[in-house]
Amino acid sequence: MLTDIEISKQATLEPITAIGQKLRLKEDELVAFGPAKAKIKLSALNRLADSPKGKLIIVTAVTPTPFGEGKTVTTIGLTQSLQAIGKRVAACIRQPSMGPVFGVKGGAAGGGYAQVVPMEELNLHLTGDIHAVTAAHNLAAAALDSRLHHETRLGAKTFFDKTGLQALNIDPQQILWNRVMDHNDRALRQVTVGLGNNNGHAHESSFDITAASELMAILALSRSLADLRQRMGRIVLALDTSGQPVTTEMLGVAGAMTAVMAEAVQPTLMQTLSGAPALVHAGPFANIAHGNSSILADEIALRCADYVVTEAGFGSDMGFEKFCNIKVRESGDAPAAAVLVTTLKALKANSGLESELDISAPDTARLHTGYANLEWHINNVSQYGVPVVVAINRFPTDTDEELQWLKDKVKQSKAFGCEISEAFAKGADGGKALAQTVVAAAETESAFKFLYDTELPLEDKLNQLAQAGYGAAGVELSDKARAQLASLQALNLDKLPLCMAKTPMSISHDPKLKGVPGGFTIPVTELKLNAGAGFITVLMGAVMTMPGLGLKPAYLNIDVDADGNITGLF
Repeated sequence: MLTDIEISKQATLEPITAIGQKLRLKEDELVAFGPAKAKIKLSALNRLADSPKGKLIIVTAVTPTPFGEGKTVTTIGLTQSLQAIGKRVAACIRQPSMGPVFGVKGGAAGGGYAQVVPMEELNLHLTGDIHAVTAAHNLAAAALDSRLHHETRLGAKTFFDKTGLQALNIDPQQILWNRVMDHNDRALRQVTVGLGNNNGHAHESSFDITAASELMAILALSRSLADLRQRMGRIVLALDTSGQPVTTEMLGVAGAMTAVMAEAVQPTLMQTLSGAPALVHAGPFANIAHGNSSILADEIALRCADYVVTEAGFGSDMGFEKFCNIKVRESGDAPAAAVLVTTLKALKANSGLESELDISAPDTARLHTGYANLEWHINNVSQYGVPVVVAINRFPTDTDEELQWLKDKVKQSKAFGCEISEAFAKGADGGKALAQTVVAAAETESAFKFLYDTELPLEDKLNQLAQAGYGAAGVELSDKARAQLASLQALNLDKLPLCMAKTPMSISHDPKLKGVPGGFTIPVTELKLNAGAGFITVLMGAVMTMPGLGLKPAYLNIDVDADGNITGLF
């Protein structure tokens, strides 16, 4: 079989205006970035405001494994299959970060014959949104350090006399805003800035990957440019010497940050291999952010299509939980159905059992034990009142006997249905049965509910989510986290949804705990306010917000030939 990039390069693309027409978008509502992609102007929403909304389908998965479950493949494949059975459909996915592209994961355009194309344009830069987020974030960091430098150098009175600005009295020990870049770089996890003469106020800082920036979360949760501007102004950059928040609005930088991101607020339109529309927008990770594409992309797609297929990052305990408890609170658009992706390999890997057999070989013991992980995720999705369809992403080495056993087992669970997907190898034809079952599930009456009430005391919310969302006995706050909790309560900023930052490799906080762990206590190391995004990030265990490059990173495979063709992306 051809590689993903070879399949992408051989594809015959439709003009991007023709893709827009499939969504009833007018040509003057698109801003073309070459022949294969275009920004969608938000003015389209004004024209479409009275159009009925289609049904939203959310794709999630079991606990991830190193073998890959094919969640994006299933998202794009399902979109193509819904189109093939005559449905007006669009996909909404996140923009890939170049951290994973050059690191370990590779591209995020799907794969095989279920791709968004051109895949190299999707995976590298796209229309520049992530760079805009990086620039706006770092502008705030530079403005904050500059203000601290000048106020410290001149003193409050002289600073006011020279600028007409009141001193903010920034506490250098309470700077909450670091810097970001869109690459994996462990050497930047802990840095000191401001060293040397006249280079600012020296203090400890760090870098996060851009996908972890609060601005990325804000981009995904904003409903308009005006909403983006308001959220920008609410960002808390530091505390002053009295313990009160110093915001971007107080610093006077929020407007400029919004200007940098004014075009980034527009979703990008692309297409799948079958010519189905795909809206690409925002790229927050699900282990350290909310892990979902933008509300604006969903809104446009829902006004233009009968079915919209979107994807949440990692397993149902990660992006799906945050989709429900964070994104749906902001958008008001609950999913009509969920698709839970699994594979035979994933169940065997999640069994926690050692075996001399290759993971692709039949292994009854590991498969049967690993099924508990799938059943947990089925029950987890079901508790939100969303009908769930299990999609078994088929690999060439899978046996009919093991696949049939799994289908029969799922029939005994709370799942609405179960279908085998062969979208990777067969494209639209490989997922028609899945598409039909998803349509049937989406027609059932929805009973969506949140997992917790945001008005609960913060520690009660933490315990409720830990118990209901992960099967934990509860949480244990570090001294640092407890002090931060007290500060949030004193500032009356604790009545917000929670964004749990944890490992994706286990339902728990510990990647070594496979299957369905229970009775564990979650260590909460830090609570981070994201006032602009409108949630509190809860860091659990040793989670990292800046990944590092491994021994053999993916960039070793990537090159450009003499004709400008990119090779090695996967």
